[in-house]
Amino acid sequence: MAINMTQTNNPLHGITLEKLLTELVEHYGWEELGYRINIRCFNQDPSIKSSLKFLRKTEWARTKVEELYIRTKK
Repeated sequence: MAINMTQTNNPLHGITLEKLLTELVEHYGWEELGYRINIRCFNQDPSIKSSLKFLRKTEWARTKVEELYIRTKK
C-alpha cells in the first residue's frame, strides 16, 4: 500500500524520459531549453536521441530536466 501512495504523489509516475523531453522541446524549443539547462546535448546539434543517451547516463542532468518538467506542468 505504501508503494502505491508514493507513486500517486510522484508527478513523474508513468511518464517516460522520452515523453518528458519531447514535451519540453515542444514547449520551449532547443534554444530555450539549452538556456535553462546548460548542457551540450541541448546546445550543440541537439536531438532527442542524443539527449536521451546523455540523460540516461547522467543523473544530475536528468534531475534538472525532471525538475523543469514538473515546474512547467504546474
